[in-house]
Amino acid sequence: MGQHFAGIDIGSRTIELVIVDKAGTIIENFQRDTGYNPMSEVDSLLSQVSYDAIMATGYGRNLFELSIEARTVTEIKAHARGAMATFPGARTVLDIGGQDSKVISLSETGRVSRFEMNDRCAAGTGKFLEIMAKSLGYRIEDFGNEALAAKKDITISSMCTVFAESEVTSLIGRGEDCREIALGLHDSVVRRVSGMIRRVSATDAGELVFTGGVARNPCIRMLLERTLDREIQVAEDPQLIGAYGAALLALESALQ
Repeated sequence: MGQHFAGIDIGSRTIELVIVDKAGTIIENFQRDTGYNPMSEVDSLLSQVSYDAIMATGYGRNLFELSIEARTVTEIKAHARGAMATFPGARTVLDIGGQDSKVISLSETGRVSRFEMNDRCAAGTGKFLEIMAKSLGYRIEDFGNEALAAKKDITISSMCTVFAESEVTSLIGRGEDCREIALGLHDSVVRRVSGMIRRVSATDAGELVFTGGVARNPCIRMLLERTLDREIQVAEDPQLIGAYGAALLALESALQ
């Protein structure tokens, strides 16, 4: 039996586990909710697989390092490695997670040359979209498609989650269309992250890869492409990119 290498991305909302072989090919992947006891979920996942080396990344990587003797890597490096492996032309990576958003600029060899991170405010994150979807009565899985059905958007002036939620409540009370409010909320996220992208990435520099759970949102993707006038690359399962990158780094570390 060949060697297997694992990467685990312990996020604030979900945990992803990817197993690659010695060639770096994904042979297994798993995903589950983080829940209230992340390490219990991690232990349950790891009990289902065998591996020769593992590397952890994500929101809970330090907790993992304390519980299990294994190396960890920052989300910046993990997403950069996973994005480059999936899209060799990647020069910019946008990752919108549950608690933060980050933009990473890559060199032609895949090294991180620059990055910007928003981790002090929920605005522009998956959590913001989740809270806003709930306030409008939508499931987060349907939120993007509902926003795309709007005939026009409504400008949301508040970037703070608490104030934005209050603004949404006021708009609903005035009888505004929920889909148009939803589109305005999506646009507020795009305005924030597109500013980060412009500061970090040259517009003509290679491919822009969108990773993380929010990359599944079709409205965010459409608005980003329109705002930036750039095509955006999204993997079949963008939530696996961080764990995939960690698994590749575990493999490369073992072979050194």
